Amino acid sequence: MTSESAGSARPGAGPDAPGSAGFVARQRAERDRLRDLAATSAVLERAKGALMALTGCSAEAAHEELRERARANGRTLIEECWLALGELADATPPRPSRSPAPGGAVPRSRPREPLGAEEETTALGVLGKALVRVDSPQALARCLLDHLGPGVDADAVMIYARVPVGGLELIGHAGMEDMLAEQWRRVPPLAGIAPLEALRTREPCWLEDAGENAHRYLLIGEPPERWPSRAWLPVVSGDTADVAIGVLRGRPGAFPPRVREQLRAVVRLCAGRLRALDARPEPATGESSDAVRKLFDTLPGAAVVLTPLRAPSGEVDDYRIDAATAEAVDVVGRSGRELVGRRLLECWPPVADEEVWQGCLNTLATGEPYEGEPFGQPDLVAGVAELSTYRVRAARLGGGLVVSWVRHDLSAQQEQRLEDVQRLGNLGWANWNLVTHEVTWSEQVFTVLGLDPGRGPLRLAELPGLAVPDDVAALTRALDGLTTEGRPADAPFRIRAAGGVRHLRIVAEAVTDLRGTPVEVHGFLQDLTAQRRAELALVASERAMHTQHGALRAERALAGRLQHALLPLPETPLRLAGLRVEVAYLPAQSGVQVGGDWFSAIELPDGAALFVVGDVAGHGVGAVATMAQLRFTAKGMVITGSSLTGALGRLNTLLRHSRDSHGTATMVLARYQARGRRLEWAQAGHPPPLLLRDGEARFLGRPSGMLLGVATDPAFQEAECLLRPGDRLLLYTDGLVERPGEGLDRGLERLAEAAMAHHGDGSGSLEPLLAAMLAGERRDDVCVLDIRVPEETSGAA
Repeated sequence: MTSESAGSARPGAGPDAPGSAGFVARQRAERDRLRDLAATSAVLERAKGALMALTGCSAEAAHEELRERARANGRTLIEECWLALGELADATPPRPSRSPAPGGAVPRSRPREPLGAEEETTALGVLGKALVRVDSPQALARCLLDHLGPGVDADAVMIYARVPVGGLELIGHAGMEDMLAEQWRRVPPLAGIAPLEALRTREPCWLEDAGENAHRYLLIGEPPERWPSRAWLPVVSGDTADVAIGVLRGRPGAFPPRVREQLRAVVRLCAGRLRALDARPEPATGESSDAVRKLFDTLPGAAVVLTPLRAPSGEVDDYRIDAATAEAVDVVGRSGRELVGRRLLECWPPVADEEVWQGCLNTLATGEPYEGEPFGQPDLVAGVAELSTYRVRAARLGGGLVVSWVRHDLSAQQEQRLEDVQRLGNLGWANWNLVTHEVTWSEQVFTVLGLDPGRGPLRLAELPGLAVPDDVAALTRALDGLTTEGRPADAPFRIRAAGGVRHLRIVAEAVTDLRGTPVEVHGFLQDLTAQRRAELALVASERAMHTQHGALRAERALAGRLQHALLPLPETPLRLAGLRVEVAYLPAQSGVQVGGDWFSAIELPDGAALFVVGDVAGHGVGAVATMAQLRFTAKGMVITGSSLTGALGRLNTLLRHSRDSHGTATMVLARYQARGRRLEWAQAGHPPPLLLRDGEARFLGRPSGMLLGVATDPAFQEAECLLRPGDRLLLYTDGLVERPGEGLDRGLERLAEAAMAHHGDGSGSLEPLLAAMLAGERRDDVCVLDIRVPEETSGAA
């Protein structure tokens, strides 16, 4: 096979006999009409094929859909086909901005003087000699830029060729960046394209006014002012023009008449060279081609013979189908001889987006066969839809390709699937013929039983001999019932193998003769060792959890009893130094361990009252022990005359140096003097007390003081607050205000709002506040001291 051009052949010289000029002109016009019709038909068929592949509709429905889209969007049918194929949007270059170059200046080149007549003739002669060495349109563009002398003042040259499906393709360029050239490589058949207008009118298009040009044409360049003046000249061959040459200048102004004539002469000089470059060998025809088609008519499988169709630039745009087997079916259901002569992308549009396309190009260039990756495709097998696996293979044949779709054998697929199932399920199938004593095992059975395949399979009666002694009797009974009575067997048993004991399972059934006598047994053996070990590990883990849970419950009970003994709760409100004090302690609802929250509310020897609320980090017996240590030590130091800050300092030292302590703790201590109603308090990393007075709630400003048990010598300060009759003061632990996913500030806000909403004076008024704050499950212990300053009664002394 040989390659051919995707473009149409360009006519040569005019007719020899003047009297036949009219006939020749009509023939050429008819040829052009048929060529345009064929190009339109090719694009239409490709667009229909793509739409049918995507939606599954018929050819008529796809055609009607394209017509409706074109009518609705005000486009021609060919433009709608381009859009459907996704090529128009990709090929349409973005309209360059008309902003000036950096600095506001448009780059200009120094104008040169036009050549004289004698110099122009000399220049054309030099160019003619250079053209002999040109072997491609790209080389032609570079040659033109080199030889268009001072009189033309060319800064860039572009060569566009018309493509059969409409639009233009850049086949040569010089004087511009490759990125810009690639951006403008394909130009769709739109209005406002100067080279297209030159080809349509077969007359040069002179763009000499930058402002007018920008409004009339889609200008090439970034920015468009880079080339203020341009000329597009058609390469006319006979009555047609398929190539346009553009000369772009970096300075504004008109092309002088002598320069225009020189450019026309240059283009006429290039026409012959372009015809030579565009010549392509014709596809093979005759008896050999017919023989290939007849051979493919009889071949099994799906295969086609392809001839590459190349663009003027030399790139493969498509392939022509020269032969096809009967099983080669395209996206619309055509097969065999119906595909011959059609384009590959018309018949299989998705191929352009797959790696198959690149693989074919590589085979065409290097001759190395291509074999693609397996892919799935639904097929109808015996009336049932089934996913089949295929591979695409390509081999070079002359200048073309033989491409085949190889379907994987169905029996091989089934065998592979069976092997995969056995491997993934860790099982193997077995068959025992009870009449001929023939035994057949799959390879996986030997793996399951840990036996050497070279020794062959075992008879069914020999299978219990592999089991451990405790399982022999049960396995023997199951197999006897299978072979004598035909009862299905599903029996677990264990064997000893190199890696230890294996837990296996046999599932089998019997095939009986007409009298009901078992004559054959088939089934499978499965290795359940991993599953059984997981089950045993789960049982052991559950037992350990139950044991640990019981130990934790016992510890909680012990800690609860210890806490209750160390921290008894008063059943009625306390009366201390003229204050009424209610106490609440609520243990956490989640978990099994007791926390370390605690309180003290006692009257001191001098008649003052001491209030302490603390929280030891952690839970359990250790936290309760540390709580008891801090509680009694704090009371003892304050009773013996220690200041509040001094007591906190000593408690910090106690925590840091005691081996039995539970780490860290927070605490607030307050001493209340009835005379003057003065409250002195200090804190160590604890939330501030909340004061309710005259219908408002505010938190007392915390004096400095850090967490106990952290630093060696922390500094603590005292603060003072004068209480008034009717005041209410709340001391509490962090369990009252903390909530998962919520910041401490928000918790304090909720406490202030709840205290204002539930500000009762009677006994038991603390319960509504706790109910409002502790909705849901409590994750931590809560301890609260509710201190009330009684109202003054009339007539008091």
